[in-house]
Amino acid sequence: MTKRVVVGMSGGVDSSVTALLLKQQGYDVIGLFMKNWEDDDDAEYCSTRQDLLDAVSVADTIGIPIEAVNFASEYKERVFGYFLREYQAGRTPNPDILCNSEIKFKAFLDHAIQLGADTIATGHYAQVRERDGLFQLLKAKDHSKDQSYFLHRLNQAQLSRAMFPLGKLLKSQVRAIAEQHGLSNHAKKDSTGICFIGERPFREFLNRYLPTQPGEMRTPDGKVIGQHIGLSFYTIGQRQGLGIGGDKESTGEPWFVAGKDIANNRLIVVQGHDHPALLSNRLTALDSHWISGTAPLLEHSYAAKTRYRQADAPCHFTHLAGDQCTIAFEQAQWAVTPGQSVVVYDGEICLGGAIIEQGSN
Repeated sequence: MTKRVVVGMSGGVDSSVTALLLKQQGYDVIGLFMKNWEDDDDAEYCSTRQDLLDAVSVADTIGIPIEAVNFASEYKERVFGYFLREYQAGRTPNPDILCNSEIKFKAFLDHAIQLGADTIATGHYAQVRERDGLFQLLKAKDHSKDQSYFLHRLNQAQLSRAMFPLGKLLKSQVRAIAEQHGLSNHAKKDSTGICFIGERPFREFLNRYLPTQPGEMRTPDGKVIGQHIGLSFYTIGQRQGLGIGGDKESTGEPWFVAGKDIANNRLIVVQGHDHPALLSNRLTALDSHWISGTAPLLEHSYAAKTRYRQADAPCHFTHLAGDQCTIAFEQAQWAVTPGQSVVVYDGEICLGGAIIEQGSN
């Protein structure tokens, strides 16, 4: 009996080629377009309608059925609510990670099973393999596109039903395949930014949901050098949009956000990209999730990322208890940000990760 695979089709080239490859391999393929956001759906920054048209066009070219499903209420409850709570608390969350674990590999997976799916597939650049009854998440062949960072909160049940056909391909090969088979979106620009915000100005978007609470901008030694509009609107390492200028005692180097004094509503800023206040030799993290179900080993050598676009940094665990951990790095890490995820690797294997509580020296 032919295995049925439901493919999450976004209208982009990656998910389109995913569906094409699976169809060529003889699977019974069904496309599923997810609508996860309804607010200001007809605004200039929302591309949902065009994305659906692109997905339908590709499905027609490939010769597979496609269905549109609305997960907007689940998304608002499970992802966007968390996103706002974290920003209100002064942290910087990564909603795309939660979108994968809660929507694409939960709500979407449940719906796909109702459609008779044996597995689901997405256009993520990652790989999954089974070893001794355990499913492992691996980096993609194309390390410049690897998305295992965003998938690190998947569990064994989710990975056992997941396929990532692009994991062994380079992005350039994916676009070439799309063009070769006449897919209308072969040259479509990749989407960037948080899934529900798209290309719109981030501060403008956040301002619609969170109140401004102005306060002082201070240096670590207590000098007041400006005003901020609300701690929620800034993130550690931020350089743009601080509005600091003309300080006579300035060294001329750019200013960066280095910390938040939540209790006193103060934003801590420093000058210079490599200021010590921006560097952390270790971090503590909470809400850890390990893909295998077993925590990593203390004092064993691993590598970790504290943000997506970052080279692997050699590290080891100095503390592991419950869902809490402390990680020490061989070299200081820049702008370790509360609310972001630290994701841990053993070579090509993604072990899982945790939510950063704070960086320290």
